[in-house]
Amino acid sequence: MKTRQYLIKKKVLVVLPFYLFTFLPLSAQTFTQRIQKPVAGQGTVTINQSAEIDQLVNSATLQTSKTAATPSTGKPAGTPSPTTAKPAVSSAREPASVGESQDEVPTTRATTKITGYRVQVYAGYNREGKLTAERTRTSLKNQFPNAPVYVNFFNPRWVCRMGNYRTYEEAHQMLTHLKNLGYNQCTIVKGKIVVHN
Repeated sequence: MKTRQYLIKKKVLVVLPFYLFTFLPLSAQTFTQRIQKPVAGQGTVTINQSAEIDQLVNSATLQTSKTAATPSTGKPAGTPSPTTAKPAVSSAREPASVGESQDEVPTTRATTKITGYRVQVYAGYNREGKLTAERTRTSLKNQFPNAPVYVNFFNPRWVCRMGNYRTYEEAHQMLTHLKNLGYNQCTIVKGKIVVHN
């Protein structure tokens, strides 16, 4: 009986340090530290970023792994806020957007989301794509002050979409009008639209 207990204790004492030294350093490392860690036979990664970016990147990694509560709402991370409007969803099933336009902010009037159409006026990549999408939004708002215009980031593209059309025919009329104005990239996108009750 004593030898069996001795063997169990011996196994625990041998295995315990292995687990402690293997898994504790991994949980203490930040995302950027793990990326920059040298690995034999592979290249090296060097990240130079400000403290704000470091905090943003590394705290987001920790929150997704823990599903921590956000300080402002007390809800689990990733839970949408009731005041945040949801982005348009195209028929291509694009992911949720990161940067929403000012037009997405809910108004005092009651709104609902239904399946409808928008005219996608521009789609581009990188920083230049974002700037062009925002310039396109400004131009469209100047030409059509009452029409809603949305700029969203659907990874990996920045898109500028216009309107909340219930029917394809309404969207097609706007598409034709925009093409006559020189917006040759226009296309009709099916997805969720905002309608006022």
